Amino acid sequence: MEGTALKLLGAGIAMVGTFGAGLGLGMIFSAWLNALARNPAAEDKYKQVGFIGFAATELVLLLAFVVSVMLMLVV
Repeated sequence: MEGTALKLLGAGIAMVGTFGAGLGLGMIFSAWLNALARNPAAEDKYKQVGFIGFAATELVLLLAFVVSVMLMLVV
């Protein structure tokens, strides 16, 4: 294989982490909305935990994207 093909293959493999991040975001917001529907009075408590979970999951997505772009452009 040529060097360019290997770079693109590596970038595609690096993007596999975005699949898990997408599933994680769906599960976080599903549970968050379910909790708010069951107990609307505790919205402030759930809001903080939901945003922390969202930020942690989004970090994985962004890191996978950055690694993929670095593999395509830098290496």
